Amino acid sequence: MLRCIMDAEMNAVLQSPVRPAPIRRERIGAWRERLWLPNGREVLMRPIEPIDAEPLRRSFARLTPEEVRLRFLHPITEMTAAFARQLCNLERETGFALVVTEPLPAGEALIGAVARLAIEPEHRDAEFAIIVGREIGGLGLGIFLMKRLIDYARRRRLDVLWGDVREENSAMLAVCDELGFKRSHHPDELGIVRVSKRLRSA
Repeated sequence: MLRCIMDAEMNAVLQSPVRPAPIRRERIGAWRERLWLPNGREVLMRPIEPIDAEPLRRSFARLTPEEVRLRFLHPITEMTAAFARQLCNLERETGFALVVTEPLPAGEALIGAVARLAIEPEHRDAEFAIIVGREIGGLGLGIFLMKRLIDYARRRRLDVLWGDVREENSAMLAVCDELGFKRSHHPDELGIVRVSKRLRSA
C-alpha cells in the first residue's frame, strides 16, 4: 500500500500566512514541464522512467531516519535495487508517477520529488503518495504535484482519489483541505487520517 508523504519542512510554510510565490512553468511535452521555483531554481517535472531506479535509491539514502518515519509511515532502512525498479517500472493500467528532477537527462538527474498513484481499475479509484525533498520543500511543489495527480485521475475517469496521512502531518492535511478532500478516521490504524476526494458525481 502506498502511504502519503510530505517534507516536514513544508509544515511551517503552509501554516504561515505568507504563501510561496507561484511556480512558473513551461510545457515541453506530455506530462513534462520545465519549472522555475519561487527561489529561482529550475527543475524538470516528467513521468518516472525505468532508468530512474538508481537516482531514486540515491535520493532515498539522503533522508534522515526521522524523515523516513514521517514520509513512509512504516519502518524502512534501505531502498533495495529491486524495490526501486518496482517503483520505476509501472503498468499504465495500475500506476502513474511524476518526478521532479534536476534539468539533466533521466538516469543522471537527482530526484527531488515524487508523486504517484496506485490505481485500482475495478473500483475506479486510486491511492496517492507525494514526497518532496527538503532541498526544494516549502516552495509550493506539494500542492502543484497534487493538482497534477488530480488532473491525471480525472482524465482516466476515476471516481475517487484517496490517501492515508499521519495526524501530525499538517502540511499534507493542509494541501488536501485546500483541494477539497474530506477527512475520515482510518478503519484500522490509530493516528492515521484517511483523506478522499470524489472526482465525479455519484
